[in-house]
Amino acid sequence: MVTAYVMVKALSGEADRLKSEIEAIEGIVEASIVAGDVDFIAKVAVDSPAEVKNVAADGIQSIDGIENTQTYIAMD
Repeated sequence: MVTAYVMVKALSGEADRLKSEIEAIEGIVEASIVAGDVDFIAKVAVDSPAEVKNVAADGIQSIDGIENTQTYIAMD
């Protein structure tokens, strides 16, 4: 099992819609609206690093209103 965290920067004013769309992506186990440099942190749990890429690049980044993502794979 591979666990990763995706930091998501989004357009303002659409937090509830974006959170719902992020949570609907297969492989996302949790999404939280946060304060700070990013707007959301999404926790990913999948079988391989390639699937992390699919969730972040093909899933989250394809949502209208997402500006930017940064992905961190957990090492433990």
